Amino acid sequence: MIIREIIYNDVPAIARVHVDTWRTAYRGIISNEYLAGLSYKKRENGWYQILNTASENRDFIYVAENQSGEIIGFANGGLERSGDSIYKGELKAIYILEDSQRKGIGRRLVQTVALKLSQENINSMLVWVLADNSACRFYEKLGGEKVYSKQLERWGAMLTEVAYGWTDTTAIIKRS
Repeated sequence: MIIREIIYNDVPAIARVHVDTWRTAYRGIISNEYLAGLSYKKRENGWYQILNTASENRDFIYVAENQSGEIIGFANGGLERSGDSIYKGELKAIYILEDSQRKGIGRRLVQTVALKLSQENINSMLVWVLADNSACRFYEKLGGEKVYSKQLERWGAMLTEVAYGWTDTTAIIKRS
């Protein structure tokens, strides 16, 4: 497996990973109708916009490739979006295809994001995740602590979103 920075030609592949992962990870959390209506093309357009503004926003995106060179996951990180006084960095998105999960890819992607943040002297990070998402256990195993919670109305439902935070991301970077 290879973790590398995104290139422009990767966008269609990460759009597919994004949509396919939403359909598996959020099954039973978000309505089936909403998930069925997700579009690779719309997600692709959104990722082109993110990629085009990444450097000015100080964001970065890494992809994970399998041995065949197929993109099986990605992570997006950068400055924390709300101006939090404790957590300066943010893992904004991380998605790994269901059949590639539980193989250390997510940990490697999070480590890569934390390392990139540390290179910019940012050593704290948070990630927002739906409370009903099984990924919560993943963040807990990486040493993340629940630090915030909020209710939001999205995708036709009232949902709870929680933030996991790390005040010192060097522990993530060193984790094997």
